[in-house]
Amino acid sequence: MHFLPEALDDYVVRHTENEPELLRRLTRETFQKILQPRMSSGPYQGRVLSMISKLINPKNILEIGTFTGYSTLCLAEGLQVEGKLHTIDINEELIDFQRKYFDASEHGSKIHQHLGNALHVIPKLETNFDMVFIDADKDNYVNYFNLIIDKLDSGGIILSDNVLWSGKVIETLNPKDKMTKAVLEYNALLKEDDRVETVLLPIRDGLTISRKK
Repeated sequence: MHFLPEALDDYVVRHTENEPELLRRLTRETFQKILQPRMSSGPYQGRVLSMISKLINPKNILEIGTFTGYSTLCLAEGLQVEGKLHTIDINEELIDFQRKYFDASEHGSKIHQHLGNALHVIPKLETNFDMVFIDADKDNYVNYFNLIIDKLDSGGIILSDNVLWSGKVIETLNPKDKMTKAVLEYNALLKEDDRVETVLLPIRDGLTISRKK
């Protein structure tokens, strides 16, 4: 979803860091072989994720929603030398696809895949995180937040994707539209919860940066 006029959006992309070749290959194969390829973060947002991660230089990252691993590799670019990235996805069919690209990168040994429902996996992770990226089923965003907030170090960052939900967040809510309702509830939670401070960025389909106080 692009909220800027196309010409201005093109200008923004042209003046942003180029997409690495490995990620270019990953995008190409995702569109060739995987259903719903547009679920991937894409080159512009990928460079945004990479830049934020490099600025934070996290030791431990948690990603909820791996898909084909594009955002995983972008986030991994900012990891400390001894850092680790734990990524969770429920789709067993994507595990080998993800691993192929993880191992082709310089960050492969730092990336740990977890298969299953994130609501069940997260409580079993015996580590704290200084960076979390949420990009999974929207109706569980609030539940994910409640699970991770106590595992997030003070000063740690939560990145939340798709928080503008194709602009539906400002439309009259259809009572049957559970996804939009969930996104609205999540955005309100981030604004109102005094454990975090939040900025919502109109990047692609909306990206929220929340910092734990």
